[in-house]
Order: sequence, then structure tokens, then C-alpha cells
Amino acid sequence: MEKEQALLLSTLSLLQFGDSQFPSGSFAFSGGLEALFNDQKIRTPAEVMDFISAQLQQRWDSLDRVALCRCYRLGDDLDAISAIDHEVDAMTLAAGLRVGSCRNGAALLSTHARLETRNSAEYRRRIQSGQSPGHIAVIQGLLWAHCGLSEIQSQAASAHAICSDLLGAAMRLGKLGHLHAQLIRQQLTPVIATLLEVPVSDHTEMHSYLPATEIAAMRHESSKLRLFSN
Repeated sequence: MEKEQALLLSTLSLLQFGDSQFPSGSFAFSGGLEALFNDQKIRTPAEVMDFISAQLQQRWDSLDRVALCRCYRLGDDLDAISAIDHEVDAMTLAAGLRVGSCRNGAALLSTHARLETRNSAEYRRRIQSGQSPGHIAVIQGLLWAHCGLSEIQSQAASAHAICSDLLGAAMRLGKLGHLHAQLIRQQLTPVIATLLEVPVSDHTEMHSYLPATEIAAMRHESSKLRLFSN
């Protein structure tokens, strides 16, 4: 009975903190998708699906997920978490993607500081003083370890957030309807599940390879007509 109650509580926490309505500031960013639409590199729902799948497999799984898990396991070791934060910063080449990730992290951290989540206020001071950049994956691992989410639930929530943010951007750009977005999200579930089957070890190194997305985000920085920040 106690295990069932614990599972119920963690599931309810997952629903709260993984909800796209939870304030995290992600609505302002397209992750390079807007530039790819403008350049006619992505035109169809199937290509949107391929784009998000690539983000999950070639960036989230190999970099963001690793950072999240390592920070989750570090608990209250904020110095070690900050070191991972700087490593993520160094591996995010495009300024728009780098700034967007940090702004998302700052927004999520600000909300949790008001909720008085453990370590949120202290790490927020580190960011404000310039000691840490505050990337979103790092902040997720830092906070969700103290919000009743298991490590695997935290990973699932993070992957879902990537999908939700990018599908939301595509809809606001008028490239997808709600039904197409849900169909794509449904097709992405087995992609996420397959990635989560392989555990992240303490020795897993972070890496990312998405040159088309990085270049699109860099070109987007100088675009005069844009809806999103990246």
C-alpha cells in the first residue's frame, strides 16, 4: 500500500511539473524550427516529426539527458552541478540556442524559488551573480530531484517538454494543426521509450551533433522578421 501511495504521489508530481502549462518560459523559443520553416527546409508534418526525433536522439539523449541525470544524482553538490552547467554551455554553439536554454532555466528556477523548492533560491543567486549559466536540463535535474519525481520520471518529463515546446512552436507558426501535432506526439512516444531503455551511467560523456539546427539558429539571430527568439 505504501509503494502504491508513493507511486501515485510521484505520478501526480510528474503531471504537475511536466505539464506544458507549468511556467518555464519555453513559449518564446522554436529551437531553430522557425528558421528552417522560413528557409523551406521543413515543409510537411512528416518533416516536423523527423526534426523533433533528431533533436531527441542527437541532442537531448546525448547531452541534455546526461546533464539532467548527473545533476539529479548530485543532490546538494551545487559546485559540481555548476561545473556540469558550464560544460553544457560550452557544448551549445549557437548563441540563440544557448541563451534560450538559459532563459528557460532561469524561468523554471524562478517559479520553483517561489514554490520554495530545495536549492532553487541558492542556485538562482549563483546565476544572478554570473557563477553559473543555468541551462534548462541542469535546472531540471537540480529541481526535480527534490520534487518527488524519480530519475526516470524526470527524464520522461524532460523529453516530453522538448516535444511539447517544438510542436507548440510549429502550431504558432501556422505549420501544424492540433490534430497533426497530437499524431506526431503519439509517434514520438516509442522514440522516447527506446531512448529511456538505455540507462545513463555516471561515466557517460555529453555530446551533441545537430549542425543543421545550429546553423539555422545562427542565421535566425540576424533575421529581421521573426516570431521566436531562436
